[in-house]
Amino acid sequence: MEHIERRFSIGKKMYVFVLGVVVLTIAGIWFLSYRLTSNQIDRYYKRLTINSAENYASFVDVEYIRELRAAAETDEFQELRDLAEETDDESLIQTYLEEHGLWEDYVEQREIMRTYVENMDDIDYLYIVAWAPEKAEDGEHYDMYILDADDVPLYETGYYEQREPEFGDFDPRSETEAIISNGDWGWLCSGYAPVFDDEGHLICTVGCDVSMEDVMADRRDNMISLSISAVIYTVIVLIAAFLVVTKYVVKPLNRISAEMKKFSPQTDRNYEESGVINLKSTRHTKDEIDDIYNEIRSMQIRIIDYIDDITAIREEKEKVESEATQISMEAQKDALTGIGNKKAYDNKTSELNEAIASGNAEFAILMMDINYLKTVNDNYGHDNGDKYIKGCCHILCDTLKHSPVYRIGGDEFVAVLTGEDYEHRNDRLNDLRKIFEKTFANSSTEPWDRYSASLGMSEYKEGDSSADDVFKRADSLMYDAKKAFKTKHGLITD
Repeated sequence: MEHIERRFSIGKKMYVFVLGVVVLTIAGIWFLSYRLTSNQIDRYYKRLTINSAENYASFVDVEYIRELRAAAETDEFQELRDLAEETDDESLIQTYLEEHGLWEDYVEQREIMRTYVENMDDIDYLYIVAWAPEKAEDGEHYDMYILDADDVPLYETGYYEQREPEFGDFDPRSETEAIISNGDWGWLCSGYAPVFDDEGHLICTVGCDVSMEDVMADRRDNMISLSISAVIYTVIVLIAAFLVVTKYVVKPLNRISAEMKKFSPQTDRNYEESGVINLKSTRHTKDEIDDIYNEIRSMQIRIIDYIDDITAIREEKEKVESEATQISMEAQKDALTGIGNKKAYDNKTSELNEAIASGNAEFAILMMDINYLKTVNDNYGHDNGDKYIKGCCHILCDTLKHSPVYRIGGDEFVAVLTGEDYEHRNDRLNDLRKIFEKTFANSSTEPWDRYSASLGMSEYKEGDSSADDVFKRADSLMYDAKKAFKTKHGLITD
């Protein structure tokens, strides 16, 4: 029985390609449609809550809220509030506020809040809160509610509540983007506006919440509807695409492929005996596949005509491959890190010297020598030592994104700072030092992940005759840093 080799034919590839294009296109349209609609709705509600909070903040009686907050923060009020909450007796709070001359304004401010909410159809919650500037002893923020537009008990005034995790270290003094969250109150969009007195002191923060429950439910329904529609449309398009591809691409290519398998050129055979493809009697489509057929036939004829030149072609190919190998061997790339090697740096130095000679030089050289490498190699093996080298190299390259970096020795690297990196060279140097200090100080990770390096940088100065002058200064500063590291940590730093 003839053995039939299984393979991934071009017909199958065409089907997979069509499937991938159609699915990805429709999925992309679905995703973009869903995201654009969702983002547009989210932006609307975020702007609504921020605008509402800022608008109501302009109505707040700052002096009264200052007095009310001061009273609510006293131990006397907090003890009274706890008692009122325990006994569910609001009159205790009302009596306290009346005795301190705060009750009438309290009623007025609360009524203003309620009226504002009633006149704004989309707003669900409006409240005034005093955000805690610092964490409590247990490491959590506890914020105090002052006024609320809802019909809540009076003893809610002065109530301290633990800040929800999604608000994190919220800074009440700055303008903050509204937050959409799903917490104890369900889906909410929350916007905040700070209220300051005339001297710029933060008195309170106005919070505005809009329920997003219906929006999220509609969004889920919309997503399901879009998904079903996308699946149906995808199936229809795929069926049509497969039929077209089969008729006009796959079947003609299969016939050409079958004829090509008969081709067996030899010097003692003519075109017909060698099996040159011949489908002229059935080819009348005049399309690209017809062009392929004609080109294949011409190619087969040329193969037979020039079969004696195969040896020469092979020799030429070997010559080209040899030249390519030679070029590859001379590549200016460090095998371990993938950055430029010493030869590449030498070529860069020549460019810098030309710039110096022409009076157009503006650059700095940063030297980096890896600390702790010998210790990693000796104690954890050279494989981990290589990881350590590549990690230090990655930090250098990631920080100096606009500058070429070279490995000129086992643990020595040099970067030529130009352009944006040159303009911010001191910042880049400080960033590198901080990163290496942080990674080296992380004793919880593997030793070969505690990256550390000594750095030195110097810029080109008038009077320097070559890039080597700059290199030497940077190298000297780097070794000063290396000595300081050894003195501080008592480590063998290579």
